[in-house]
Amino acid sequence: MAPTREHRLVDTFVSLTDTLVDDYDVVDLLQNLVDSAVDLFDAAAAGILLVNQTQELEVMASTSERSSFVGLLQLNAGEGPCVECFATGRPVSVSNTAEMEERWPRFAAMSKESGFASVHAIPLRLRDTTLGSLNLFRETEGPLNQEDALAAQALTDVATISILQQRTLEHASVTQQQLQRALDSRVVIEQAKGFVAHTHQIEMDAAFTLLRQYARSHQMPLAEVASAVVQRRLVLP
Repeated sequence: MAPTREHRLVDTFVSLTDTLVDDYDVVDLLQNLVDSAVDLFDAAAAGILLVNQTQELEVMASTSERSSFVGLLQLNAGEGPCVECFATGRPVSVSNTAEMEERWPRFAAMSKESGFASVHAIPLRLRDTTLGSLNLFRETEGPLNQEDALAAQALTDVATISILQQRTLEHASVTQQQLQRALDSRVVIEQAKGFVAHTHQIEMDAAFTLLRQYARSHQMPLAEVASAVVQRRLVLP
C-alpha cells in the first residue's frame, strides 16, 4: 500500500529532527528538505537560498542542478519573491504569471522560460531571525492552499531550528560563521560536481547524485567528499 501524503509528511519531519545531533551535515539536511518539498507540495522544482555574512542570498540547495534553474534562483536573489520573503520574514505566494510579470519582470521572464507558472516562497525563520527561504516552483497556476502553507512553514521552522541548534540569538556572529561555512561548503560541492561531470562524462544532476551516494554510504559529510574529489584524493567509482 502506497504511503499517504500525511505519512510522507511525518516521515519528512522525522528525517529533519533526526539531524538534531552534535555533528550533522547542513547541506544534506537542506537538500533532503527540497527533495521532499517537491513531492509533498506538488511542485516541479524547489530551491533554498540562505543569507551569507554580507547579507546576500546564495543558493544552498536545489532539486535541479541544471544551469537554467540555478540561474533562476540566483536571479531570484536579485529580485523576486525570495527577496520579499527574506525581507519581511513572511511567506510570498505568486499564483499566476500575470502577477509575477507585474511585480518582477526579469524574474517572470526567466521563470516563464523555464516553464513555471507560480512561485511560493516560505521563510526559514526563528522568531525575528530570518536565514533565507524555501522556494517552490509550480508549472500550474494557483495559490498554495492553507494546509500546504502551514505544513511548509512547519518544515522550514524545523530546518531553521536544526541550523541554529545549540546557538542563541545573542551569538549571532557564531551563527553567521556556521552559515558561512555551510555556504562555503556548497562552493566546494559545485566544483566537485563539475569535476565529476567532466571525468565521468555525465550530467551535473548525475554527478551530484554520485557525490551524495558516496557520502551517505561512507557516512561522510558531503562537503568532505567534495573536497577530496576536487583535491584528487578520491576517485568516485
